[in-house]
Amino acid sequence: MSQETHKVLLLGIGNILWADEGFGVRVVETIATRYRLGPEVRLLDGGTQGLYLVDQVRWADVLVVFDAVDYGLHPGTLKLVEGEEVPRFMGVKKMSLHQTGFQEVLALADLLGDAPRHLLLVGVQPVELEDFGGGLRPEVQDQIEPAIEAARGYLDRFAVQWTRTEGALERHLDIPHQSLSIAHYLPT
Repeated sequence: MSQETHKVLLLGIGNILWADEGFGVRVVETIATRYRLGPEVRLLDGGTQGLYLVDQVRWADVLVVFDAVDYGLHPGTLKLVEGEEVPRFMGVKKMSLHQTGFQEVLALADLLGDAPRHLLLVGVQPVELEDFGGGLRPEVQDQIEPAIEAARGYLDRFAVQWTRTEGALERHLDIPHQSLSIAHYLPT
């Protein structure tokens, strides 16, 4: 474990209005409802902001990105990619505008000399992307907890503290409004 304090960004990207495309956003939403993190950690719903995320990415020493990624694997498969390999996977197949934009974000941060030193992509193979207004498919939703555990394992080396919250939802400015909560997208 490192004694150095690292600035950590947990970033969920994707569009919650397009089925499994919203996986990354739903992961950071779940983290926000269950954990309190130290002041060195930012939790951000990056949505489909693309290049608008560059300042946040440049701030971070450690970047963990949650996203739906077409790896060509069995639907619902969780795959971790680390370091220099991450930009290559952020554009495996152009599923949406945000992926191309995020490759550009990483490239621009690097060009400006402020790319995160440590990078992890926690991606899930989507089942469905063409369902406007639909929520996550069960196979993808089932990967939210494993994605969080994977991030926690990775961040252990940076001494990131996760404090479980009891009951009350702690609101974060950078997490979607409660009206967009995953609870409203689950089947009844």
